[in-house]
Amino acid sequence: MIVICDYDPRWLALFESLRATLSAALGDLVSRIEHVGSTAVPGLAAKPIVDLDAVLRSGADREVAIARLDRLGYLHRGNLGIAGREAFTFRGSGPSPGAHHLYVCDPASSEWRRHLLFRDALRADAALAAEYAALKRRMANLHAEDPDAYTEAKTEFVEAVLHAAAKR
Repeated sequence: MIVICDYDPRWLALFESLRATLSAALGDLVSRIEHVGSTAVPGLAAKPIVDLDAVLRSGADREVAIARLDRLGYLHRGNLGIAGREAFTFRGSGPSPGAHHLYVCDPASSEWRRHLLFRDALRADAALAAEYAALKRRMANLHAEDPDAYTEAKTEFVEAVLHAAAKR
């Protein structure tokens, strides 16, 4: 079931907590850990799941990063069809750190750059963010039981924002 919630300022605190944990575990393997996705845009309605992109300093460090994340309680799910990006799900024992998706990205991957470009465009334009929130709510109602259809229904909007942002 796809549920879109009003913005929750606790999403930022969750991100900061996760970033601290991941930074300690990954150390100098990563150049940056970014809060991406809708929860990274203040005021934007979103699924209550924090998305993080951890950008490797070198693609050669991917296997070491996967091993470190495994020890931290993350299940490696592969690239899920997006080259240069590895997806992880927290499956550790003990208390959950909070709902989140973790992606480890090669520095040459365009995916993390697209995430930042889209996030920053929404952060810079409240009207655009409101338009996106309305679309997300409509599509969540229309495709409540089909996450793939929900995502596909947003693609045209996302690509238009990315195209306009790249021109700036």
